[in-house]
Amino acid sequence: MNEVSLTRLYVLRAMYLLVVVGLALSLWPDVIASKKPFAAWEFFRGAETAMMAAFWLLCVLGIRYPLQLLPILMWELIWKTIWLIAVPLPLWLNGNLDEKLLPNVFAIGLVILVYAAMPWSYVYRHYFKKPGDQWRSVK
Repeated sequence: MNEVSLTRLYVLRAMYLLVVVGLALSLWPDVIASKKPFAAWEFFRGAETAMMAAFWLLCVLGIRYPLQLLPILMWELIWKTIWLIAVPLPLWLNGNLDEKLLPNVFAIGLVILVYAAMPWSYVYRHYFKKPGDQWRSVK
């Protein structure tokens, strides 16, 4: 009994691979070319870089274990959706969306691909319907 089709697993693997390649092209050259050690970076830039590097490593694992690493894609889906609703949407509604923000809106808006790749019935069964782990020992 396969809960998720092989096709859907390949779609998920492609999603993880897209993230891995995208971050390999955008994150790692900046890290490698940096003349400063991590410790000398401004706090938020260093924290963001470390978190994105961890995300990248987990997406590498997601290529092999696409269902087990679904929470990583769910995290990406949630933070990007929150950002799109909280930052550019109000600016756009007020007619104040800055042209400099548009590349970020486009890049983060690619979260639509995660929505399309996500096996929603599996997510529902395993994260909402399934009973949670016990909180205490039962005698």
